[in-house]
Amino acid sequence: MPLRDRLDPDKIKANLDGAYVGRKVVVFNSTASTNDIAAEYSRDKSNNGMAIFAESQTTGRGRSGNKWHSGQSDSIICSVLLTDCALTPELLCLAAAVAVAETIAESARIKWPNDILLNNRKVAGILLESRIHDYGAAYIIGIGINCHQQENAFPEEIKSTATSIDIETRTTCSRISLARRLLVCLDHQLKNAEIDSEKIIEQWRQRSIQLGHRVTLAFNGRKFTGNCIGIDPQKGLVLQLDTGAVRFFHAAHTTVAKQEYPG
Repeated sequence: MPLRDRLDPDKIKANLDGAYVGRKVVVFNSTASTNDIAAEYSRDKSNNGMAIFAESQTTGRGRSGNKWHSGQSDSIICSVLLTDCALTPELLCLAAAVAVAETIAESARIKWPNDILLNNRKVAGILLESRIHDYGAAYIIGIGINCHQQENAFPEEIKSTATSIDIETRTTCSRISLARRLLVCLDHQLKNAEIDSEKIIEQWRQRSIQLGHRVTLAFNGRKFTGNCIGIDPQKGLVLQLDTGAVRFFHAAHTTVAKQEYPG
């Protein structure tokens, strides 16, 4: 990528006055994991709202131990540290998903619990982790957004399900603009969630690719199939099973085994 597309902390922070997300921004050329760096910074409570970016990472991870694939300067790789957060982890996940989808495009959709889709293909992922310190819990929102990848950039096993912003828009996006917008959207949606959790839940519903559709979930070694009828910020995804029963599935212990996409 050209030098003008390299992430610049000063340009990312431009016009972020008044926001607590992005009050501190650092950019690494390469690191093992931005979430691991954020964990080190979490020892100091004054680092609340800090955003750590990297041009590449060698051991990026997704949910359930999956690897996050990215090349040099072709993605937004970011971790946002929250050392003073009143939200529950579940509501924090919903707010982060809404913010990332809003960052990417009006047409971006959320696949519970942590994937963002464009045209039914994954363009971004979110990994929420926590650390416990003397002052309480610190939360780390790890975010990966595919920007400049082309079709041949993805490993064979995810080639049919992964995409990038450039592929879907047939343009070359500005990673600096995208990084700045990500911090703005996160700040806005986290504040919204603290004021009115129902507003965040409704925005999540509007972007959900699963709500109102059939889903098969894997939970504790068993599979459950039914219609997705809602989301609960504490209990997780709500399915009306084929047996007629209504059941909640918590994100921490559940994976999506099959999704019948609309359209």
